[in-house]
Amino acid sequence: MRGHIGTLAVNPALYRNLSFDTVTSFAPVVLAAVVANILCVNPRRVQATNVQELIAAARARPGGLSYGSGGNGSAAHIAMVAFQEATGTRIEHIPYRGTGPMMNDLIAGTIDLTMTGGPPALPPVRAGTLRALGVSSLQRTSAAPTVPTIAEQGVAGFEATQWYGVVVPAGTPPEIIARLNAEATRALRGERLRPRLEAEGADPAPGTPEAFREFIRAERDRWGALVRRANVTVD
Repeated sequence: MRGHIGTLAVNPALYRNLSFDTVTSFAPVVLAAVVANILCVNPRRVQATNVQELIAAARARPGGLSYGSGGNGSAAHIAMVAFQEATGTRIEHIPYRGTGPMMNDLIAGTIDLTMTGGPPALPPVRAGTLRALGVSSLQRTSAAPTVPTIAEQGVAGFEATQWYGVVVPAGTPPEIIARLNAEATRALRGERLRPRLEAEGADPAPGTPEAFREFIRAERDRWGALVRRANVTVD
């Protein structure tokens, strides 16, 4: 089954009565891919052409700019919370019922900006209807190599990526987990799947089940702390 940053790392801090524990209920198999978020603006509404110009505009008018997300607690919401904390800015959050409606309104000019994954962001960026200011990974993404990272534009160490991987129910025999890991790793490194992932801004990141388990723990601690500091809720 598919495990995502939301279900495995963010939701435990957002929901008090989850029916599962993200660490003990599942056995990690492999981290499949890491997806850089793209910080992009509607160029008709926002004149900024880089991250520092956006920060200056946001600081000049606290709450005057708006960003959209696919909903409260979504990956785009959490990424922008992290961005505001790192930059000392305040930007109004407009939650939508899904990324699709949010992107439609961003392109139409109803809202100013977003920070969301490559698959929804890159097509309008390439078409020129949105302007990409930065990517949220520590390294540039192969899908948009000319777009600098947010970190290299003065927000030192900033990283807010999405990721997904494969997990199975806890108690699955180790030999089955090892077989699944080997097959998934082979596919992720293969010439058929890897280019398709990279074209959408997803960088394959296969490793051992043990490494994926520690990664989930670290991400759960990191994003859970942010959710609590910023008092993020899903209401």
